Amino acid sequence: MWKEFKNFIMTGNVIDLAVAVILAGAVGLVVNGFVNDIMMPIVGHFAGGMDFADMKVILSEAVIAADGTVEKPESAIRYGAWINTIINLIIVGFVLFMIVRSYNKVRAPKPKPAPSGPTQEELLAEIRDLLKKQ
Repeated sequence: MWKEFKNFIMTGNVIDLAVAVILAGAVGLVVNGFVNDIMMPIVGHFAGGMDFADMKVILSEAVIAADGTVEKPESAIRYGAWINTIINLIIVGFVLFMIVRSYNKVRAPKPKPAPSGPTQEELLAEIRDLLKKQ
């Protein structure tokens, strides 16, 4: 059983999958950092300096005790966080589109030059052969 497991783990497909999962995690961190640290402040700036995450509809206020502790937390519909999530999805989708597009351009097969046809010498030899037959 140990030998079968070792053979399974050492196949190329499993190792390729492991590498892909690790790279996907790293790329995910880079893309999320780009969205959260670069793009969302720009979007907030053009939205009048507003952070969408603060937008909400309060259903019931929080109940605060005399000592300052929260007895009952606020109940709210946080639609701003949902707007942030939608914006993140659009930005991440666009970034991934650009990555895949660039990758496909690099991997695209180079067009082969059109066949140039016979050379001048080959045409002259063909004409000579035809004249000899007559």
